[in-house]
Amino acid sequence: MRCLVTGGAGFIGSTLVDRLLQLGHEVTAFDNFSTGQRRFLDAAHGQPRFRLIEGDTLEPAALTAAMHGSDVVFHMAANADVKLGTEHPRRDLEQNTIATFNVLEAMRATGVRRVAFASTGSIYGDATEIPTPETAPFPIQTSLYGASKLAGEGLIQAYCEGFGFEGYIFRFVSILGERYSHGHVFDFYRSLRQNPRELRVLGNGLQKKSYLYVADCIDAILTVMEKAGGGVHVFNLGTEEYCQVNDSIRWITAHLGLAPALSYTGGDRGWIGDSPFIFLDTTKVRALGWRSTLSIREGIIRTLSYLQANPWLLDSRA
Repeated sequence: MRCLVTGGAGFIGSTLVDRLLQLGHEVTAFDNFSTGQRRFLDAAHGQPRFRLIEGDTLEPAALTAAMHGSDVVFHMAANADVKLGTEHPRRDLEQNTIATFNVLEAMRATGVRRVAFASTGSIYGDATEIPTPETAPFPIQTSLYGASKLAGEGLIQAYCEGFGFEGYIFRFVSILGERYSHGHVFDFYRSLRQNPRELRVLGNGLQKKSYLYVADCIDAILTVMEKAGGGVHVFNLGTEEYCQVNDSIRWITAHLGLAPALSYTGGDRGWIGDSPFIFLDTTKVRALGWRSTLSIREGIIRTLSYLQANPWLLDSRA
């Protein structure tokens, strides 16, 4: 299978690139390196079935040229800076929604018919049904990131209906693991490196979140694409548990041997658009035989250990 991975130098994208190569597929990674890291592709470089194309999903000609000859597109590229969405709202529109439109148009131009899309559990906003199934009604959108991803989902569904595409939409919880380069574990660890005596927490620490280890996420994506058949498919991806932010802080500080003073910003959420409770129903994907292998705590410690072993990553995001 010939695969194009947009955002192929990113956290999830590069992990997917490595897995596809291990399975014997031909892989093209497409990335503009705004947040992706060339080091993440060290294992892929030199393999005859791999090529890297530096380009932007907002450049239709470059994207179309890179897609020629592909059998499937894994659309992982996005603006994942959820917290700062209200400071640059056009970025979510361009990098999440318009970029997805460009991917679909490039597919139409090149004859590619299969697309996997990295969406988000944030589209459920402040969900009224917990755990939240794929069939839950959408509340008012609470984040520009979630709204832009939901628009991307709608485009994919419409292109599948109008042009006979095969679409796989994956609504992730937050992903953890090696190459993790943004999110609460990254932020907390970087803060504690600078000042191990204090830690500032966005929100009241009681926010309830679910997290998924990156290798388990890749397993779920590939399981669905192997077993789900044609048409449009929407799957939640997450674990069967959740934790409070305070739980995560306790695990992180214990692993580091620290006891910092905690200061909270107050309120039940950390930023505009942050949902105080995200927990997705994963019955549908588990019915295909997939199971997560790491608990949330294990995923957090695995992530933290990677960051400790790779301080260059924290320095590159300074």
